[in-house]
Amino acid sequence: MSVKALRQAVDGLLPSLAPVRFVAPDGRPVKPPSGYAEPADELLREAYRRMVLGRRFDTQATALTKQGRLAVYPSSRGQEACQIAGVLALRERDWLFPTYRDSVALVSRGIDPIEVLTLLRGGWHCGYDAAAARVAPQCTPLATQTIHATGMAEALRRKGEDAVVMAFIGDGGTSEGDFHEALNYAAVLRAPVVFFIQNNQYAISVPLSRQTAAPSLAYKGIGYGVPSEQVDGNDLVAVLSVLLAAVEHARSGEGPFLVEAHTYRMEAHTNADDPTRYRPQQEVEEWGTADPLSRLETYLRGRNLLGTQDIEEAKEAAEAFAAQVRAGMNADVEADPMDLFDHVFAEPTPQLLEQRAQLAAELHPQED
Repeated sequence: MSVKALRQAVDGLLPSLAPVRFVAPDGRPVKPPSGYAEPADELLREAYRRMVLGRRFDTQATALTKQGRLAVYPSSRGQEACQIAGVLALRERDWLFPTYRDSVALVSRGIDPIEVLTLLRGGWHCGYDAAAARVAPQCTPLATQTIHATGMAEALRRKGEDAVVMAFIGDGGTSEGDFHEALNYAAVLRAPVVFFIQNNQYAISVPLSRQTAAPSLAYKGIGYGVPSEQVDGNDLVAVLSVLLAAVEHARSGEGPFLVEAHTYRMEAHTNADDPTRYRPQQEVEEWGTADPLSRLETYLRGRNLLGTQDIEEAKEAAEAFAAQVRAGMNADVEADPMDLFDHVFAEPTPQLLEQRAQLAAELHPQED
């Protein structure tokens, strides 16, 4: 390969020098880089409605942990632009591979909120039908879902299905070996998968500066031959535009794509975390001024795409949804211990059958 051809190849992998942005933190429109189109007006209005509902769901789920109805809840408040844009960029036949922090995305995908919260309640490892929803179980181990997503994408490609896979991953997950293996295999196989990094600045309590010296996580794809982009993760218009382009890249047979969204986790890592021990309040307040929901609302109002009635209707729908979640979570679940042995293997092993029989004998001893 000539030096000129090599330069062109490398340039085609590099992300923008600054995160792609359509809307400033105060809601004013800004000129984005060339090559990115603004999403359709109705898609942006739908995104706003879903963001309002998603934030209310997140607030309700956080409250449920304090009431003892959930064992744990990883809030994604402040990351709603990423959660909603990721779902809207996909078609119904596409697959989503989420992390434990992506409950809002799952709700936006149309999964029953009670089924979404079943994992965090401690009922099942996955409370919904993954195959029917085309959403993999929420993944708690860091980055393992990226390998699974690559495998699914390659399987879909070999079957000739016109489908794309999107794998959500946090900034902490990019420090795991599985993430790098997934990028390498996806690139070699030209698998139709989009890796979407939600860089919320902290891997639990570890700041980004302690994880990497790279100027941006978006540069992680270059060494594997994966084209990449970085975007303002609190600007829904920009995130949706970039993800739509990334998904189209993968769907058209061009192989994988990596997107890094710069965002911020406003709440604690989980309800068991105390973020005041590792991040300054001033930092939290500064990121609060770039809130993705208020930014989109201001922008849509300025373009006359959103009125007072639209805002009130969105809030009313969100309150009704929160009431539905409360009612569902307040219903006590009668757990059957024998369920432990269901869905472990497609065909139960002799050891599993033996263990099942032992538990059944303990639960229902024969009377003398």
